[in-house]
Amino acid sequence: MRHLIGLLCICFISPIIAQDRISGPLQVTRSEVIAQNGMACTSQPLATQVAIDILKKGGTAVDAAIAANATLGLMEPTGCGIGGDIFAIVWDAETQQLYGLNGSGRSPQNMTLAYLKDQGYTKIPAYGPIPVSVPGAVDGWFELHGKFGKLSMAEVLAPAIEYAEQGFPVSELISYYMNIAVPNFMRRNFPNVKETYTIDGEVPTKGQIFKNPDLANTYRSIASGGRDAFYEGNIARTIATFIQEQGGFLSYADLANHRSEWVEPVSTNYRGYDLWELPPNGQGIAALQMLNILEEFDLAAMGFGSPEYVHTLVEAKKIAFEDRAKYYADMDFAQVPVTELISKAYGQERAKEINPNKAGMYPAGEISAGETIYLTVADQYGNMVSLIQSNYRGMGSGMVPTGLGFMLQDRGELFSLVEGQNNTYEPGKRPFHTIIPAFVTKDGQPFLSFGVMGGDFQPQGHAQIMINMIDFGMNLQQAGDAPRISHGGSSSPTGAKAQGVGSISLEYGYPYETIRQLMRRGHAVQFSNGIYGGYQAIMYDAINKVYYGASESRKDGMAAGY
Repeated sequence: MRHLIGLLCICFISPIIAQDRISGPLQVTRSEVIAQNGMACTSQPLATQVAIDILKKGGTAVDAAIAANATLGLMEPTGCGIGGDIFAIVWDAETQQLYGLNGSGRSPQNMTLAYLKDQGYTKIPAYGPIPVSVPGAVDGWFELHGKFGKLSMAEVLAPAIEYAEQGFPVSELISYYMNIAVPNFMRRNFPNVKETYTIDGEVPTKGQIFKNPDLANTYRSIASGGRDAFYEGNIARTIATFIQEQGGFLSYADLANHRSEWVEPVSTNYRGYDLWELPPNGQGIAALQMLNILEEFDLAAMGFGSPEYVHTLVEAKKIAFEDRAKYYADMDFAQVPVTELISKAYGQERAKEINPNKAGMYPAGEISAGETIYLTVADQYGNMVSLIQSNYRGMGSGMVPTGLGFMLQDRGELFSLVEGQNNTYEPGKRPFHTIIPAFVTKDGQPFLSFGVMGGDFQPQGHAQIMINMIDFGMNLQQAGDAPRISHGGSSSPTGAKAQGVGSISLEYGYPYETIRQLMRRGHAVQFSNGIYGGYQAIMYDAINKVYYGASESRKDGMAAGY
């Protein structure tokens, strides 16, 4: 009890506001970045600079995004890499159209649900060879590049190759995460982790120069040999041989048969702005469901940080996430009623279930019919890309194929092993995915490309950014800096069930009275360092024809333009 009272007292203290700032009453880390010709926002300053350099060479937003992603795979192996999957939404200025790419990989054809049950698994493990699914990132790069790229892939990957060979100084944050993840994998005696991610056997510390020559060679092979060098050449053979030696099932055929999928983004209109997300197997439509419910309430009148607002947001999240658990899955294997789930009529009906004075539990609607990096880039031609890429669980499975310089994802952990569910494991199936890019249009024109990293938090983060800007009038940087709300405890697509009404995690900055009123409504409230995501955003000002950029204050993020 003393501990709780102490935490409540901490929350009562108002945020410190610099007196020379003009950007509003909420805590803001910096001004927005504004530029005419191009903008890049990533979670690593060196990667942002790489993207800007590509744009200045005449590259497109997609060229720059791929270059930045490759650089982040080296510099932030705790969040991404070519052992993982990729999703993107692209605004193409020439066609005045949005395009969606699902670059997620499928489960091994030779691993079955019967095998997993015979081995005594009640859930797919987090680490090792079993949760490894086909890595989709490289094929996704080439699909994006083939449609929207301008420079050669050799030019695009050259900066990452140079950094991998010559080295770069590790940031404090990434050193912190590596010092958690790498020793964990080394204790498990996973091969090649020590050789790839340490310096003379020690995890890199802040400021140390880290090199990854194996990854440089892999990037060079991809630059010269294309996507086939990864999925049908020696890289694919090395991956398959290694995983099977470790007791897994991923095969050369699984890699050779992989293809990304171009999909139609889906949207809902929230108070005049169209938020676009990708359809399942990702969780993007949960943000659309939340906003449809929340549009039925006057959030602006409630006010940011009020108990009424926090309560209503959390209740809308609970409703959407119960539907997420029941319906969201690979649409090649399951009937997912996307149109019905994101309809205004459905949102209006679900909104009626919210009791303004009491925390609730909600069943999924009856309808007929798992760290990450996020980046966004805009170019001089008017193109914008919203891109997200991840290995899941930070660094991934712990499986580092010999001599390749990267770790494979453990995204297969997100399958359910409960028979009969939409997301139940099947061979050749894409697992439920947490990573989601977002895009906003206004009257059919590009307005905002953004994302908020962080597992289950991502739809909650997308909704909060929209609400912060539209209902509470925050600017692009304020919307990301404002203290966040994260609710945990709803049912999961892995088959796990909620415990009670779950708990609300709040960042520093919420007043004591809000906490007290939430507890009176029956909410469990806690204070936590995360997960609150990692925000990057670019907004297009059509009147002045300039880009606004904002980046995450909770990470190493940097927005830059020219």
